[in-house]
Amino acid sequence: MEKMNKVVPVVFGFVLLVGTWQLATIIGGHDAALFPPPIEVFAALLEIIKDGSIFEHIQISLFRFFSGYLLAVVVAVLLGLFLGRWTKVWAVLDPIVQVLRPVSPIAWSPFIVLWFGIGNMPAIVIIFIAAFFPVLLSTVSAVKKVEGVYLRVAANFEMSQVDLLRKIIFPAAFPMIANGLHMALGSAWIFLVAGEMIGAQSGLGFLIVDARNSLSLDLVMAAIIVIGVLGLLLDKAIRYFEGWVAKVWGGHA
Repeated sequence: MEKMNKVVPVVFGFVLLVGTWQLATIIGGHDAALFPPPIEVFAALLEIIKDGSIFEHIQISLFRFFSGYLLAVVVAVLLGLFLGRWTKVWAVLDPIVQVLRPVSPIAWSPFIVLWFGIGNMPAIVIIFIAAFFPVLLSTVSAVKKVEGVYLRVAANFEMSQVDLLRKIIFPAAFPMIANGLHMALGSAWIFLVAGEMIGAQSGLGFLIVDARNSLSLDLVMAAIIVIGVLGLLLDKAIRYFEGWVAKVWGGHA
């Protein structure tokens, strides 16, 4: 019964969305080629599922996404642990980070394409930039908020800095870091599509550009639906991970 209570609102939400979409196509009076109705979009979606092309694009996009995202997480967490402890260094770097953080990763695309060429790397670099700053800032903030009693206990045991970071600070800060991972995942997924529109010949972003160039807007909408569904699944996965963190580490992720 509890599962049913959770499923019903989700189903109702999707039915409401499709119904509103269909109503908009009728009231708007737009040509189906310019604003395709749901039935045409789902037909296009079934077509690319049948021929298997969508799975190739999904596989490539997920490879780029996880390559950029995981690399950003590793680098940002390691840097954040260091900078959160050495506040004088962070005081120097913080203004630089605050200047660079609001700049859209797409703004760097002319340089990224020049430096890395075309293919996987431009999208991976853009995803890396999108994910890096949320994780770095959440890690630094989490390390600063570690309770002093933990640090005093570590000092009494004469722990090395490496052991202090690994055994005390990281576990205590991790629930808050997990929130940063969630924010970074959403940001990185958004910029995945934008990254694949620049210097890529495959992936979901390229599929949208290619379909747009051939005026196949039903295929564009189908690709958008796939991107949205995958984003929803990734969000659910990271929420599950946060829940696991809350239980294991005893935080409030």
